[in-house]
Amino acid sequence: MTVLDDRIEMAESSSELTLDMLFEWLEKMPVPEGYKTEIVGGHIFMSPQRDSHWDIILEIVEQLRTKYPRKRVKSDVRIDYPGHLNGFATDVTALAEDAQKDDKGRWQYKDVEFVAEVISKDTAANDYGPKKTAYALADVPVYLIVNPYTAEWHLHTLPKDGEYHAEVSFGFGDDIDLTGTVVGLTLKTDDFPRD
Repeated sequence: MTVLDDRIEMAESSSELTLDMLFEWLEKMPVPEGYKTEIVGGHIFMSPQRDSHWDIILEIVEQLRTKYPRKRVKSDVRIDYPGHLNGFATDVTALAEDAQKDDKGRWQYKDVEFVAEVISKDTAANDYGPKKTAYALADVPVYLIVNPYTAEWHLHTLPKDGEYHAEVSFGFGDDIDLTGTVVGLTLKTDDFPRD
């Protein structure tokens, strides 16, 4: 058991554990370069960034930039979401025009218009499960999951009562039509690499 495990166990037993504490401890840990770190349901996940993963993220960001200014498109930036200790560093986030940071200097989930997660094998269950639920609870209008292992994308819209009520899935090469959503554009997937 590590010092971090001891501190988490002590904090959990005294009901003091917060996202800020967990992230503060993470900042003191020797996280390997090139790893993404986030907290899902109070559990810390680290996953390496692969070339194909980054290429898809960059492809999405570049296409979003046709509508969103640079300062409204984020990648791997902490945003806290509803649920038990959910501090996500999403692959791609697009913020509303009037988005404001909170008093701690963090973006707020209520201002998120679009989220895209690119699947990593070790953390895929989070993207399809607890993160999808947290985004729906936060009323994120558009949630996109891109899976380079199956060469498919899954679009979730119409959040209500902690669930997405519309889902569309197609393969790479098929356009992602977001024109009927707040995003208001179409994403091309022809150049998404496969793993």
